[in-house]
Amino acid sequence: MAKKPIKITEVVLRDAHQSLLATRMTMDEMRPILPEMDKIPYFSVECWGGATFDSCIRFLDEDPWERLRILRKELPHQKLQMLFRGQNMLGYRPYADDAVEYFVKKSVANGIDVIRIFDALNDARNLQTAIKSANKEGAHVQGCISYTLSPVHN
Repeated sequence: MAKKPIKITEVVLRDAHQSLLATRMTMDEMRPILPEMDKIPYFSVECWGGATFDSCIRFLDEDPWERLRILRKELPHQKLQMLFRGQNMLGYRPYADDAVEYFVKKSVANGIDVIRIFDALNDARNLQTAIKSANKEGAHVQGCISYTLSPVHN
């Protein structure tokens, strides 16, 4: 039986500071480590999506699209990955199908290679447009299920 290699996705540029620092890491704080990260043979580097878009605009006075273009330029050997909230995109409410389609198109055009798509309600209908759009744009799609384990949720 052929062995399948283990593939690693680095999430420090999105989830680490989203979970630890309320997504307040600036592009200037990220830049020094990017050349070293680019040398590591990750499957992908998750660097965009989730709360990064909102945080760039609301708290950091950064253009999230420019951040993505800089990451694409400075991580040329990596597949860039984003976390996408299905029909909610990167926002906090559902958006129309055409908005989802256009956002996915622009995300891929600006450097995203892998789109990890989930819906907080685990409603598959909220994944359909994003998955179809990501496939159409040639992105690697990862459909996800949300769950948690805790005394409150059991």
